[in-house]
Amino acid sequence: MTGYVRVDWRASLALTGRVLLYLAVPLSIPLVTAFIYGEGWIPFLVTIAVTAVAGFALTQLDEEHDLGAREGFLMVAATWLAVALVGAIPYLLAEHGTASTLTWPHVPNALFESMSGFTTTGATVMGQIGVEHHSHALLLWRQLTQWLGGMGIVVLAVAILPELSVGGAQLMDAEAPGPGIEKLTPRIAETARVLWIAYFAFTVAEMILLYGLHLVGFAPDMTLFNAISHGLTTLPTGGFSPEAYSIEAFSAAVQWAIIPFMVVAGTNFALFWGVLRGDPFTLPGDEEFRFYAGVMATLTAVVTVVLFVGPSLPGSAGLTGIEKALRHGLFQVVSIVTTTGYASIDFNDWTSTAQYLLLFGMFLGGSAGSTGGAIKMVRWLVIAKSIKRELFTTVHPEAVSPVRLGGRALDESAIRGIHAFTLLYLALFFLAVVVLMLDAGRVGMDLAVLDGLSAVAATIGNVGPGFGVVGPMENYELFPDTSKLLMVFLMWIGRLEIFPVLVLLTRAYWRS
Repeated sequence: MTGYVRVDWRASLALTGRVLLYLAVPLSIPLVTAFIYGEGWIPFLVTIAVTAVAGFALTQLDEEHDLGAREGFLMVAATWLAVALVGAIPYLLAEHGTASTLTWPHVPNALFESMSGFTTTGATVMGQIGVEHHSHALLLWRQLTQWLGGMGIVVLAVAILPELSVGGAQLMDAEAPGPGIEKLTPRIAETARVLWIAYFAFTVAEMILLYGLHLVGFAPDMTLFNAISHGLTTLPTGGFSPEAYSIEAFSAAVQWAIIPFMVVAGTNFALFWGVLRGDPFTLPGDEEFRFYAGVMATLTAVVTVVLFVGPSLPGSAGLTGIEKALRHGLFQVVSIVTTTGYASIDFNDWTSTAQYLLLFGMFLGGSAGSTGGAIKMVRWLVIAKSIKRELFTTVHPEAVSPVRLGGRALDESAIRGIHAFTLLYLALFFLAVVVLMLDAGRVGMDLAVLDGLSAVAATIGNVGPGFGVVGPMENYELFPDTSKLLMVFLMWIGRLEIFPVLVLLTRAYWRS
């Protein structure tokens, strides 16, 4: 039948409402924090009320929740948009102090900060003074949005809501950061719980380590609040920091301590399940993990040499200079490749060679099944293998040479899907750069090409900082509202890997 809508949108939005209802629980954390610090608590109480009312209203649309693949796409896309919208309310209602650089209340800015938080992008419209003038409660909400979005809001919902257990596989596939999510246990809800337990355990471990460094005197500025905040934003590869100068504000010991947790965050969390089950060779035996580690090691070596021999780190020589170059090179490569977005130094001051190496890293991403963004290592690995196969079959046209990953031959449709995603990602990237540059020119904003390239790469790839006006010690506040809304869209589709959002715009999705 032509003209017949084939999507049960009521079921999708009803489940979105269920997620919104449960969002009131984490909102109580900054509410309590506001009471502890004697800060304004009304913004969070209002947000809880709005979230509860909106969630309850949506749940009344449907009672049966009959989810298929199409309903899964709509539910996931709608959920991420809905949580970003309600998550912006505390920014709009927050007490703003007297600093002229503060950016609230302003709807595009609040939505930008909220979407950046939930998608773990880490791009911000808060200036250096702005960050320091906001309340502990608002900053904690800012960090908490990243932690909730890291492993996936829908994955968390599948883990705790029994009504999602039937359609949970489709939902997790639609939200998963990579080509798919491995079913670790017989029941998908149990798989979701396993992933979140591992995520929670690593988060707590980092908090304890960072505060421990403070207690023994190696990190005087790493207060308990800072330790909690950075634990909440490292594992989701988020990068929001309550400090205006990010990780540069802390000692070298803190910078070294955070690096392994960023590496963990960019690793497929399913591999840790294998290690916990008694197989210590799960990590080194995984082909994608070896590729991930090898790429970061190679890029780190090149960047470290560029920093050591160039003018980027003046006054550094001998062993001290080597340690400094290695620390900042390793930190920034891991931070950018995993899309965490922390900064141990202002890499705006680095040479163009080092900056272009980091720009290249923005397109790599972490592993499938990690909390990292961008294109993902597994896709680049499959693309490299398929290119190698094409070269081989050019010489041996009669040969049958399947692309193998982890010893298994990949289906040709999966390979085509990876090529299609990567091509679409790059096409959207270049289109968005053109639109961003035109919009900047419209308002007379002097936006350098590298700045525009990095701003788009950092938002669609959920990286956070870029170069120039969006460098690690700068922010996105100077962009016109139209550009900010474009980047909100890029963060949204980038976190959901493009297809679950763009498919909603096709006629075939709704009617065929």
